Amino acid sequence: MRQTLRQLCAELKVSRRAVQGYEKAGLVAPAGKNKYGHLLYGEPERERIRLIRFYQELGFRLSEIRELIDAPEAVRKAAVEAKTAALEAELFRLRELISLAKEYIAAP
Repeated sequence: MRQTLRQLCAELKVSRRAVQGYEKAGLVAPAGKNKYGHLLYGEPERERIRLIRFYQELGFRLSEIRELIDAPEAVRKAAVEAKTAALEAELFRLRELISLAKEYIAAP
């Protein structure tokens, strides 16, 4: 089933501007237009936008996503693995910082 940009944005909880940015970056393209000229998006486009959002949540920039999105699966997995390791290191650092902050707060 194809959806308009408005319907797609509502379903995926993504802004219209974000989808337009993905289109401008060459990451996704509409599947067609309806009789009123509204852009339509099908399941492949929805899944691609979900994947783009996932990569963004991990901290990849659009330029990095452009290289990753159509890369072989092994390349994508290696990139996600490296990003996960970096996030785990950041999480460790933040936990240490929070612990120090709590010690500071608790000190007389």
